[in-house]
Amino acid sequence: MDRLDPELVEPLEGLMQATGGGFDLGDLEATRAMVAGMIAGVIAEAPPTAGIAIEDLPVPSHERGVAVPVRLYRPAAAAGPLPVLLWMHPGGFVLGSIEMDELMARQLAAGLGIAVVSVGYRLAPEHPYPAPLDDCYGALEWLGAEAAGLGLDAGRIAVGGASAGGNLAAATCLCARDRGGPTPVLQLLVYPSLDDSNIEPASETVPENLFWSRANTRACWHAYLNGQEASADVPEYAAPIRAKSLGGLPNAFIGVGTADMFLDENIAYAERLAAAGAEVDLAVYPGAFHAFDSFAPAARVAQRFAADRNAALRRAFG
Repeated sequence: MDRLDPELVEPLEGLMQATGGGFDLGDLEATRAMVAGMIAGVIAEAPPTAGIAIEDLPVPSHERGVAVPVRLYRPAAAAGPLPVLLWMHPGGFVLGSIEMDELMARQLAAGLGIAVVSVGYRLAPEHPYPAPLDDCYGALEWLGAEAAGLGLDAGRIAVGGASAGGNLAAATCLCARDRGGPTPVLQLLVYPSLDDSNIEPASETVPENLFWSRANTRACWHAYLNGQEASADVPEYAAPIRAKSLGGLPNAFIGVGTADMFLDENIAYAERLAAAGAEVDLAVYPGAFHAFDSFAPAARVAQRFAADRNAALRRAFG
């Protein structure tokens, strides 16, 4: 752990102890239950966020006949139309729920005076690609059509997500470009998992993700892509690093740590976006591991990340 930010070492050790050495996807249902329990405990211990109205809504997936749960957070006293962040939670395509980022959504709504719509997309392996992406893109289509009636601004929609959610956010922006959907003002990509071929074993130059192993990443891509990972048959909407063109996409904020296995693909995606004409804010955090902001929010590096993320949203929303 000598390459880690010193303030992240103790939180990481606590996480490893709480998870018995890291998340194990060998028993997916047990891990889902453990994650849900951890999230419920964190939410129960958090102080209430005053002045935030929360509403659960069903919205149509892009896949016909499927309803997707979303949760809308907004300042209760704010006058509209409000800018809105459409958010996709992390979890390797196989874990997680709207509740995973409950506290972050509340804090963003309160601190920035914006609305946040968190998407409860379907999970693999029960629902492999394209089902999760259909749910996220369907939520964007719904926002574009229904924003005015909700007191939201359809012209100020940011699309964001973390890890696998960052993949879905990037892919949602690709879909919006190619299908003529609502045009986001920003893609907020937090250590996104973009490359299905980034599944080789860890080495001196390729970091292990500590609590989230590279074996887990392989298993998640396998579940999401129905066993087609790292093959010629993977669509660019499933692994956005494969996109032939990144032209015409929204400006981007990409945040990732130096101890994150997705660092190289995040840098490569940022460089390609910039070369294609997007304004890209690439923030690389020394000594930060995957999901450092969630597991060590009090660390100074996590606070820098939060400030950078919030500043990117403020700029995009004007």
